[in-house]
Amino acid sequence: MAPVSSQICPRPVGSSSVIQMAHGSGGRSMHELLARLLPLLPGTVHQNVRHDGAIIPVGMWQNLAFTTDSYVVRPLFFPGGDIGKIAVNGTVNDLAMCGAQAKALSCSLIIEEGFCVATLERVMASMAEAARVAGVEIVTGDTKVIDGGSGGNLFINTAGIGAVSPGIAINPSRIVSGDAIIISGDIGRHAVAVMSARSDLTFTPPIESDSMPLTALVQALIEAQIPIHCLRDATRGGLASTLVELAESSGCGMAVVEKEIPVSTQVRGVCEILGLDPVYLANEGCLVAIVAADFAQSALKVMRTVASGERAQLIGVVTSDHPGMVMMSGQYGTKRTVPMLSGDQLPRIC
Repeated sequence: MAPVSSQICPRPVGSSSVIQMAHGSGGRSMHELLARLLPLLPGTVHQNVRHDGAIIPVGMWQNLAFTTDSYVVRPLFFPGGDIGKIAVNGTVNDLAMCGAQAKALSCSLIIEEGFCVATLERVMASMAEAARVAGVEIVTGDTKVIDGGSGGNLFINTAGIGAVSPGIAINPSRIVSGDAIIISGDIGRHAVAVMSARSDLTFTPPIESDSMPLTALVQALIEAQIPIHCLRDATRGGLASTLVELAESSGCGMAVVEKEIPVSTQVRGVCEILGLDPVYLANEGCLVAIVAADFAQSALKVMRTVASGERAQLIGVVTSDHPGMVMMSGQYGTKRTVPMLSGDQLPRIC
């Protein structure tokens, strides 16, 4: 009898027929896989909207946002955060990108046999503190223990629901030519923080993850009546993959100016030494806002009054040129196409 795995999926000639190691959902290979798998699911009106969450009508005047994410970061603890903190903030921020304020989260733990109980308590305490800061409750969950095999690992899934204010409609389909592209802060700190912990690198001062809730920043824009067309947190795949996703889903082009993208001196130095491009590095507390052109300066002014948006910067515009593509102008006037990487520059970091 043939092995079970061979019966399910024989060894192919081409690599597209098997699941290979995917270092992050921000990569091209993962997007191609999702495009293949999603049509197999039961029909849903949200299926063709490439957004951070689903908007669910629950009444004539009320919408809910719903999202879920899983976290498998290594190591579990790193400068500025840990797997518990990003599990809470990541889900809260996905809801915020839909214009929603998080109301409740679930937490499911998959724990490898042999995992240290004291370490688990430390992670749960971090989740509790992150939830307190974000103003959200963790109301339900599940726990599974799996066979040991690699020294004790922990995986976390969180799902969340949030309320969307009446009249708010934020999604990629609203992006139009002429819109302004704004980023809320400097990029790449999360990726470098995880890399430093993984490789026992020490920086002075330490480079810490930017993991933080972004709800207050989004709500400040909403309360100021800024016409927000789309929001996206630049997590796996970084700023570059985020912009490519938005260009492809909206059918518009994105034109950005490299020198306007905020990168800290320390992160830039690490990237130069290691040959990394900061626009592809993951973030956990940084969003891209696409707003109506006439409100770009007003949006910047509002964002800079909130702690999570103090370094907000206008980095480009949406254009009808090169639809579905991102073009970046370099500091010497050169232009280059920004592709979505086929894999992350670094192994799994969130």
